[in-house]
Amino acid sequence: MAAHKVGDLLARTGELRALSHQARRLTEVQQVLLEAVPSPLARAIRVKNFRAGTLFVLAANAAVAAKLRQLAPTLLRHVRKRVTEVTGIQVEVQVAEQQKACPDKPVRDISLTTASALERLAGTLKDSPLKAALTRLLQRR
Repeated sequence: MAAHKVGDLLARTGELRALSHQARRLTEVQQVLLEAVPSPLARAIRVKNFRAGTLFVLAANAAVAAKLRQLAPTLLRHVRKRVTEVTGIQVEVQVAEQQKACPDKPVRDISLTTASALERLAGTLKDSPLKAALTRLLQRR
């Protein structure tokens, strides 16, 4: 069986050719958009679609979306310099699924030396939230 490049296979089929072209186009538009966005925001956005002159952008949370909406006129001017078909930007929020704490992660135990040092420290403290926290920590150990 002959080896084929994925790009060649996508280019042969009409439907896949159109899909490949659209994906390539979205990637190019995203790169143009990311050039204009401050780097902290760049990690929290991605281009969803480009349809009928409107660039649809997904934001990771409402705060990022609000900032993008504030920057929309500036972003639109920047994008239009390279992608003239863009006439508007629409921002949507799509919250990524929260990563849950890993239940398989082992709990690190404190050494006997550390535990005895913490016990001595707790013994020297007056009743306080710090003393209560140290006591709970030692009891859970």
